[in-house]
Amino acid sequence: MVEPLRSLPEAAPREPLHTRRYDFRGYRRADGLFDIEGRMVDTKDYAFPNEWRGVVEPGAPVHDMIIRLTLDDHFTVMDIAVVTAASPFSICGDITPAFDALKGATVAKGWSRTLRNSVSGAHGCTHHVEMLRAMGTVAFQTIYGYREKAKRDAGLARHEGPPADTSPGKRPGFLDTCHALASDGEVVRTHWPAFFVPPAKSAN
Repeated sequence: MVEPLRSLPEAAPREPLHTRRYDFRGYRRADGLFDIEGRMVDTKDYAFPNEWRGVVEPGAPVHDMIIRLTLDDHFTVMDIAVVTAASPFSICGDITPAFDALKGATVAKGWSRTLRNSVSGAHGCTHHVEMLRAMGTVAFQTIYGYREKAKRDAGLARHEGPPADTSPGKRPGFLDTCHALASDGEVVRTHWPAFFVPPAKSAN
């Protein structure tokens, strides 16, 4: 990450205190499944005392959370591995087996609700759940991107072959999830014309 973030306005004089880093990656496995891996690391720019760890030095991880989510082509959770490599309390890592409850769930619309119902509050870990929410969108980027790559490799245009949601004629689930992918917008009209909805004419 570029420091400072040059696209932002110039910052006021300030003192660095806290850094949170996310790293998400998607993989296509040799067995046809997909691994979505995530890591979240929190660090402080100052030393502070901790009852369990003693003094946590500047730059040492306060939190270091790691997840591997294994999905099939239909976004079904086939396996999950959750690790708490660093935490402020010795018992934090004890909850990681609870995430096995997500096996068999589907990363789709309602993923946040699935997380809330299965591993929220005292039955989970706030930081791992935050990561899993974000990993849902990483999964879409990974698997949809792979499908489009497979089309290109086969010499097909974007509008040929099955859409990103695999079922012919099915409306892709990512439409209307942001401004650029609005169903009445130019991007959808150009790339997914079968699902383009002309904008309503304003009454004068």
